[in-house]
Amino acid sequence: MKLYYYKSDEYANFGDELNPWLWNQLIPNILDEDERTLFVGIGTLLNRKLPKAEKTIVFGTGVGYGYGTVPKINDSWTIYCVRGPLSAQALGVAKQVAVTDAALLVRRLFQANHSKTQRFAFMPHFKHAIPASSAWSAICEQLGFAYIDPRWSIEKILSAISQTEVLLAEAMHGAIIADALRVPWIPIKTSANINSFKWQDWCLSLGIEHQPQYVMPLWDFYPVFPEAPSTRLRIRPEINYWIDWLKQEQLNVFNQIGGDPNQRVARQLMDIAKTVKPILSDEFIVKRLTHELETRLQQFKDDVRAGIFT
Repeated sequence: MKLYYYKSDEYANFGDELNPWLWNQLIPNILDEDERTLFVGIGTLLNRKLPKAEKTIVFGTGVGYGYGTVPKINDSWTIYCVRGPLSAQALGVAKQVAVTDAALLVRRLFQANHSKTQRFAFMPHFKHAIPASSAWSAICEQLGFAYIDPRWSIEKILSAISQTEVLLAEAMHGAIIADALRVPWIPIKTSANINSFKWQDWCLSLGIEHQPQYVMPLWDFYPVFPEAPSTRLRIRPEINYWIDWLKQEQLNVFNQIGGDPNQRVARQLMDIAKTVKPILSDEFIVKRLTHELETRLQQFKDDVRAGIFT
C-alpha cells in the first residue's frame, strides 16, 4: 500500500513530512508504492483531491480545504480514526472514529527535552514562511524569540519545539507537536489563509477551545485574503466586489495607523506572549488519546497480517 500525503514540488512542510518520518518507524515493511491501496495519515486530506483507489485506509487525517464535497465513503474504505468530531460529522461516520490527529504518536518516537533554551518561539504557517521567512526571522530576532521554519527537517523542528517554553504557532502541526511534547502553545492567525475548521476539529478532540490571537499580515509579503483563482470563479461577481472592498478598507485602516508595519507586528507578538495564557491540554486526555491511537494502529497491523487489504 502507498502512503498518501501532500507533498510540494518545491518545499518540505513539517506537518506533511511527518508522514514518512512517523509511519516508516511505526509500521515498517508495510508501505510501498502500490497505489491500489492508499494509507491516508497526517494532514487535511479528506477532500475531493484524494485519489481514487481500490482500497482506502484512513488513520488520523481530517476533512478540510473545501475542494468540493467530501469524498463518498463506501465499502472500499477502512476508517480507523479521524482527526476530530467535525471530520467524523462531515464524513457521516460514527463519532467513535473521531480520536485525534495521528501526529500525537510522535510522543512514542521522540523524547522531549526538559532543558529549555528559549522562552518563546514563533512558527508561521507553511504558506507564509515561503514568502516571508526572512521577515519573520528578523522580527523574532528583534524580540529575542526563536524562529522555527516549517520547512526545516523533522528532527530540527522537534528539537526546537521541545527546547521552547511557549510556542506561538500559526502552523497547526507545530501546535499539535507542542501539545504532544507538553510544551504550552498559543494559536496565532495572520491571514484568512488559516483554516479554522481543521483547528477547531483538532481542538475539540482534546476538549479545548480554539481561540486564535490575531496578528497583522506582513503586507509586503502576502495579502490578507490569499485566494486561489478558482475560488473567485466560483463566487458571484458582487461577492468578489465586496471582498475587494474589504481588503482595501483594511489596508486603509492600517495605513492610517502609520509606522513600520513589521514593527507593529513585532509589538503584537510581544503583547500576546506577555499577556495571553498559553494552552496545554489535560495530561490524562493526551495519555488516553495516545493509547487509543496505539490500540487502533495495532488493529491495523493485525488486519494487514490477516490479509484484509490484499
